[in-house]
Amino acid sequence: MKAIIVMSASDNVGNAIEDIVKGDTVAYEVDGERRQFTALADIPFGFKAAVKDIALGGDIVKYKETVGRAAKPIRVGECVHIHNVEGKRGRGDLTEVQA
Repeated sequence: MKAIIVMSASDNVGNAIEDIVKGDTVAYEVDGERRQFTALADIPFGFKAAVKDIALGGDIVKYKETVGRAAKPIRVGECVHIHNVEGKRGRGDLTEVQA
């Protein structure tokens, strides 16, 4: 079984603390509760993994902070990186209040 770190129940991503291969069972603990999912993609060490489904345009939350938004729908177990995340800060094309 592989592991990631999730710091808060409000986070929808966690950080891989080892290389994860598609199909691996991945476990983490948050707020004293042990949870797990199946990796839907390879997730290299240090990359983010989705621990909740994230809708198109939904916030990517890590360490209770918004670190971007989903450029496409992201499912639990997918790698979360530049191929499916876009930045929100310093953009003039977004009408919402920026983080």
